[in-house]
Amino acid sequence: MALSSTSSSSLLNRAIPSQELKAPLISPFRLSDQKLVSSVTISTSRRLSFVKPVCAEPKRSDSVIPLATATAAAPEVEEKTDTEDYEKLAKDLENASPLEIMDKALEKFGSDAAIAFSGAEDVALIEYAKLTGRPFRVFSLDTGRLNPETYQFFDAVEKHYGVRIEYMFPDAVEVQALVRSKGLFSFYEDGHQECCRVRKVRPLRRALKGLRAWITGQRKDQSPGTRSEIPVVQVDPVFEGMDGGIGSLVKWNPVANVDGRDIWNFLRAMEVPLNSLHSKGYVSIGCEPCTRPVLPGQHEREGRWWWEDAKAKECGLKKKKKNIVTFLSITDA
Repeated sequence: MALSSTSSSSLLNRAIPSQELKAPLISPFRLSDQKLVSSVTISTSRRLSFVKPVCAEPKRSDSVIPLATATAAAPEVEEKTDTEDYEKLAKDLENASPLEIMDKALEKFGSDAAIAFSGAEDVALIEYAKLTGRPFRVFSLDTGRLNPETYQFFDAVEKHYGVRIEYMFPDAVEVQALVRSKGLFSFYEDGHQECCRVRKVRPLRRALKGLRAWITGQRKDQSPGTRSEIPVVQVDPVFEGMDGGIGSLVKWNPVANVDGRDIWNFLRAMEVPLNSLHSKGYVSIGCEPCTRPVLPGQHEREGRWWWEDAKAKECGLKKKKKNIVTFLSITDA
């Protein structure tokens, strides 16, 4: 989908009906974005005319779906992730727009990178990827306990963008063992970490072993206790990529510095599919048993694992490194 700066401007000025989810109207585009989108308008049709769809249905495997066939328009992929100073790159991109950061990620890693999609605002990542005019991939974790509305949303996103989401599932034997030994709702009694480890973290590890970079929708304002220092790009300190070992995977967070209200304005302006649960008061959406609507004025993460410490709203592991507790988190999941 190509979008000119003129059409972007008209969309951004469109009035939002009062009955929709409320958020202050702040333009989600920066001036640099408008220039990049304008250039995309000129080059996208030429590029897409001979690029095969990256997200077409290929054979399945235990890791993220195998790479699509390379084409003449596929970007050059660097051989190793450790050749780049990502701390310096993060500083260089600190004031860059989400579109510019997404474009850089896809330019550097091509089909060795994939967008981690868990619904909610993550559809913004897909929209930005589409605007770059570059091929892109999308994967998601199906825990088996998502809301029906979320599955319907996934289907709508696939049809809207003409992509095939690469789903990863938990190991059936591990899920069976957990439920048989502790019941269906043990997390209400002893915390959600064990269930998330089986249903999310381990499937995520398998997914990332087939990649050299992944792109998340994490933002600093999502969870002040665990996400306030998220950079726009970093060498992943916990997960491994296809080359193996710590440092073999790069993590991109294009919307790390974006206010959640701006994300919503962008989504409405672009008229993309949205999860119908948002109209019922849900903001941060995960598994059905662990997610509930939030009241006006409540932080979005208060609807997740509400029976636990409000400052630890993550679904992964804690890892101590250099006397600093680093929280592992999966994009809004």
